[in-house]
Amino acid sequence: MSFRFNFCIDEDEASEPATAETDLVLCSPEHKQDSTEKSKRTADTLSDSSPRLSKKKACSKAAKEHNIPEDPNKILVNKVMETVSDLYYINMPVAEMMRLDGADREGIMSKSVSSHSDLIPGVYEGGLKVWECTFDLMDYLAEAGIEFTNKTVLDLGCGAGLLGIVALKGKAGKVHFQDYNSTVIDEITLPNVVANCRNDSPRLGSGDDRKTSKPPSKRPRKAPCLPNALTKCRFFSGGWSEVSQLLLSSSKPFSKYNIILTSETIYNTDYYSALHDTLAQLLDKKGRVYLASKVHYFGVGGGIYLFEKFVEERNIFRTSVVKIIDKGLQRYIIEMAFKNSS
Repeated sequence: MSFRFNFCIDEDEASEPATAETDLVLCSPEHKQDSTEKSKRTADTLSDSSPRLSKKKACSKAAKEHNIPEDPNKILVNKVMETVSDLYYINMPVAEMMRLDGADREGIMSKSVSSHSDLIPGVYEGGLKVWECTFDLMDYLAEAGIEFTNKTVLDLGCGAGLLGIVALKGKAGKVHFQDYNSTVIDEITLPNVVANCRNDSPRLGSGDDRKTSKPPSKRPRKAPCLPNALTKCRFFSGGWSEVSQLLLSSSKPFSKYNIILTSETIYNTDYYSALHDTLAQLLDKKGRVYLASKVHYFGVGGGIYLFEKFVEERNIFRTSVVKIIDKGLQRYIIEMAFKNSS
């Protein structure tokens, strides 16, 4: 039986226009209360019936900063790109067939394929796939008019790096990308960022081909990168706690983040402590976290209600639901800020 990463959006979903009824539910007090109660009931029911991963401490993996090549175009050689929401990204089915052309030093591609799994705890944490909540969060950032100009932004658990690329094209002052796996950073994130920093890359906001027609795959032509775009970026791999320690102890100048973007990172309750502590350590005192998640993750046990409960018990952040997507399995966007911030 063959196995493929479903890197692209399902064609039926891609062709279905968003509506106010199914796509965006802004939270009046009554609706928010009803949705919260619905989430509680769903999470409680599913957590009792769904299989879970074995309980263990959050995965530890040494942190590493990845250098940008002197000639960034070299990392685009033999890469087949697609576009979605006016952003370039690597065509993963092609990369899968090529097995990343021998560049998968961690072996995550072969392990994922052989195990027929998108997640292998402590080995591979899903960075080779673009998960649907990433697009939910991209949509929300545009709808809400989140301002990135001159802000310092972290794309946490970045995978393809699309959220950070949105911030970069929104004129952020600095954008940092973090993923658990070094292979993901080198072979997926970095090429995607380079492809979107070039003079021939699509302009953000010029259309949404994700909801119309899917363009053909293409090999990017050689083109110069936009002035100073890549100099705004830094790339890190490793566990959240280890990357946080690396940033805070580094001799390089480091400013805490005005905005942290993260999608589908609360699927495993075993990781909540490391994630929460990382957010608390790296977020500026007046900063904001925008987190996208499904209401519940089957077979793993995490979900939005369980994470909100965890955050509430820690009593450091306040959270608010800013968007609910009721299409299919319910999905949420939440905003987090320090309780003592204005």
